[in-house]
Amino acid sequence: MANTSPRALLRGEQTLYGGWITVPDVISAGAMASSGLDYVVIDLQHGGATERDLPALTTTIKNAGPFPVGRVRYAHPADICRALDLGCAGVIVPNVESAEQAASVVGACHHPPAGYRSAGGVLASADGPFCVVMVESKAAMADLDATLAVDGVDGIYVGPRDLSYSLGCELNPNDPVLRAALERIWAACAAAGKPVGVHSADGATARLYRENGCRLVNVVSDVLAVARGTAAELATARG
Repeated sequence: MANTSPRALLRGEQTLYGGWITVPDVISAGAMASSGLDYVVIDLQHGGATERDLPALTTTIKNAGPFPVGRVRYAHPADICRALDLGCAGVIVPNVESAEQAASVVGACHHPPAGYRSAGGVLASADGPFCVVMVESKAAMADLDATLAVDGVDGIYVGPRDLSYSLGCELNPNDPVLRAALERIWAACAAAGKPVGVHSADGATARLYRENGCRLVNVVSDVLAVARGTAAELATARG
């Protein structure tokens, strides 16, 4: 697996297990990356990391074994290109509402003739980057089949919180409205032969999604892991 490019892994059949970083610290990133994960996502949209943090974070993650991924701030070429230039093996792109927008996002990931990304990133991976787009709204779901048909969309990642907001339902994988939406997305991805993930931050939820065919399985988020671990140890000490 070490000799296989991240994009090839996405196009394979194995389940990939990941972690989510919101604290831009190389020590905590290194600890997470050394735990046996396949990939680690640096959250540039809602986390504390900025472009300035990427060289150290991506290098630390790669040296520990997993491949670094950037969840960029927005579906904009500048955000996408900088994440790839500064060491991310691929991107997870939020706010993608249509197949037309997905095609533009894919173009931002690749140099000509496949796309329009400018060359020159000093930390850019020698392997072709992968592009995973997020589905987190009614509009994105309505154009899902067309988005999956876009050449260069390597996978789908569901933002369940924003999707639940858009659908007007509970943020619960067993909520009937959200569950129906998830099953629709899972079926479409399976038919297209492209991997899908639904964001989760604990092992039990991650396993639920894995058992339903998800191959991008996020098992932990740094801040929640610290909080839960501390609370559990405190409870043990007091008990």
